[in-house]
Amino acid sequence: MDANQSNRKALLLVFVLFVLGIALGSVGTYVVTTRVQAARPHASLVHNPAGTVAMFTQGLGLSPDQQKQLEAIFNDTRSRYAALHQKLDPEYEQVRQQGRERIRQILTPEQQPKLEDLFRQIDEERHKRQAEGAHD
Repeated sequence: MDANQSNRKALLLVFVLFVLGIALGSVGTYVVTTRVQAARPHASLVHNPAGTVAMFTQGLGLSPDQQKQLEAIFNDTRSRYAALHQKLDPEYEQVRQQGRERIRQILTPEQQPKLEDLFRQIDEERHKRQAEGAHD
């Protein structure tokens, strides 16, 4: 009976780890597609506005007055993106924490410290990517 109970616990552990992997993979995929890939189209505006204006000027033959207007549009757009990020970041964090709490509820007390270590690693990687993105 002891071996049978051990086998059940092992199977349950494998199943929980599998579900946890799916959940974390889904969250990671969501973050990558919504944050990283969605940010790429305007990355040149954030990191090299002069290059973007030059590209538009060359491609469209903009006059100096149009260039100034375009710069103003880009500046306004950047500030609106920043305001939107400030507004939505707390909501993203709330959803993240709710998901983490749901994961915590399905784990045993022995699994909890391992999960917290895993979350800490995930958070460190996310902060590292965000810091790298801010300096590009």
